[in-house]
Amino acid sequence: MKNCFSADETNAQQWLACLQANGYRITEPRRAVVETIATSRQALNPFDVFERARAYYPRLGLVTVYRTIEKLEELGLIQRVHQPTGCQAFVTAFSGHQHLLICQSCGRVEFFNGDVEQMDGLMRAVGANSGFQIQDHWLQLFGVCATCQQKISNDSN
Repeated sequence: MKNCFSADETNAQQWLACLQANGYRITEPRRAVVETIATSRQALNPFDVFERARAYYPRLGLVTVYRTIEKLEELGLIQRVHQPTGCQAFVTAFSGHQHLLICQSCGRVEFFNGDVEQMDGLMRAVGANSGFQIQDHWLQLFGVCATCQQKISNDSN
């Protein structure tokens, strides 16, 4: 797998270049899927991607969406987000060790760095209580973002 990032390109351009560098053809349907995911600040499930990407390419097929998502994930460009509903969605992969905040109202995703000392303490406590030797963690927090809270507040008035 080739590393193919340049600081002067957008995510979509980088992802398309990376796909091409790794032997994948750049078709208009694939471009529509890449641009949809790369420009979103929300966690999108495959059907969300399909619906949005059809604005770029109306003849897009759902199979193309699934195949493109699979390739983007294999290349480490996107990552899965597990949602409370059991449905999986995808977001732009982040670098370093970060955690996710996901709005349950609009799907917006924010990243935050966890306090290493607090996380280490929690992992030690969980390990001690469960008998597991904890080696890593992945944290996703779900709630309602400030924008959606404001909308809810305005709607109730």
